[in-house]
Amino acid sequence: MSTSANQAVSVRLEELRVLLARHARDDATTAIADLLIGREVSDTTPPPSMAGTRMTLIAQGSKRLACGDQVYDYRAGQCLVASVAVPLKCDFTDATPERPVLGLCLRLQPAEVAEMMVQAPRGTVPEDTDIASPAVVFADASVELLDATVRLVRLLDQPRDRDVLAPLVKREILWRLITGHHGPTVRRIGLTDPRFSPIAEAVEWIRQNYREPFRVDELAERIGMSPSAFYRNFQAITRTTPIQYQKQIRLQEARLMLAANPKDIARIGFFVGYDSASQFSREYRRLFGAPPSQDALRFERSET
Repeated sequence: MSTSANQAVSVRLEELRVLLARHARDDATTAIADLLIGREVSDTTPPPSMAGTRMTLIAQGSKRLACGDQVYDYRAGQCLVASVAVPLKCDFTDATPERPVLGLCLRLQPAEVAEMMVQAPRGTVPEDTDIASPAVVFADASVELLDATVRLVRLLDQPRDRDVLAPLVKREILWRLITGHHGPTVRRIGLTDPRFSPIAEAVEWIRQNYREPFRVDELAERIGMSPSAFYRNFQAITRTTPIQYQKQIRLQEARLMLAANPKDIARIGFFVGYDSASQFSREYRRLFGAPPSQDALRFERSET
């Protein structure tokens, strides 16, 4: 890590230490769902825990963790992710009332991980199997992950903004985890959501066949679900319907093609699956805020 990156990590860790010290409670709970804050003032040895899928981050002090036959020294600035509920035994080291061990835990919900994996643009999340990934992984927290974590804890001091912004910042943290060093283990969490595998299969089919019309009940049959269960779970994960999802893929592809060939509006609309030029123009405008002709003119000017 470069000197500037080290300095940025130090600055964020210092702010995180101040925030955690202010908001730590005996029961570890906070006003933000799934966020826990811990403080230990002595070198205690708590009983082994079986906490579920989560990210934990140490801001001050250190721990020694035993997971199976592996022992890890876990220090400030490091982040742990667990993809399953595994028994962990920990010892706090060098903890005093004047300088307690300070850390946080963010529970990771399988449904939220699955949703992000399905919604991620193609190529942004590695397409690995994840099944063989370790159940517990340690790594230094990146500047970006620390930055998002600090902003999440800051919201404990901002009750007016908390309910609106906390879910957005938690999604950013999840994205940093999914696309970073912890990625394989975090993505494994998404695979535990029972809805994920068939819906991911359906999403991939739509992406591969976005130009072709399809019936929702036939796609549901293809992936082995009832139409009602497929429709409900597809919406829960992607936040849209199968048909609307196909429209988004079509129109995004159309816009990319339009940027490369701004004089080919009619052919592009037909190529991505629209038989009607007026329908193509109407739906394009609804998604992007301007008709394809206006975008084409803008793309053409940018080339000159």
